[in-house]
Amino acid sequence: MVCQRCALAVEAILLEAEIAFHRIAVGEAELCDPLPDDKRQALQQSLEKIGLELIDNRKTATIEKAKQLIIKKARNEVEETKKNQKLSAFLTDQLHLDYSYLSNFFSSVEGRTIEHYFIHQRIEKAKELLVYDQMTLSEIAWELGYSSAAHLSNQFKKVTGLTPSHFKEVGAARRKPLDVA
Repeated sequence: MVCQRCALAVEAILLEAEIAFHRIAVGEAELCDPLPDDKRQALQQSLEKIGLELIDNRKTATIEKAKQLIIKKARNEVEETKKNQKLSAFLTDQLHLDYSYLSNFFSSVEGRTIEHYFIHQRIEKAKELLVYDQMTLSEIAWELGYSSAAHLSNQFKKVTGLTPSHFKEVGAARRKPLDVA
């Protein structure tokens, strides 16, 4: 689960299956009791129907937690004191893992680097802000932690194949939600 919409869908599935839970947050659900095999299998099938999967091993959970943190950092939705912190230091502080280990592990599981994933998340946020049409490109660049509007424009074009201004004109329909890989 990487968005609130996913958390709400999981909550509905758990309620329908009468599976007791303590809490549901983006990326995780804390169940009251361990699941018997039959309920675990039914839950897995229900989650798969909506494009989610049951993650119950530590390594996969670490990757999901890293993704959530990367998205928060990319969207600049972190504490003020952490906004200027490098991504590597931010992830190390939050996950209490060596960054080189996390980076290698992330790449081996996801097939792309943490930095690549981060850039794509930042560009998705930039697309969102461009569609809203309430901020200039310079303001968007500042909001997302880019050094300049030119840097954002160059990265935007590399990722999307469009300039930000061309995207505003014709590319808004090409947006993919953040929770789609």
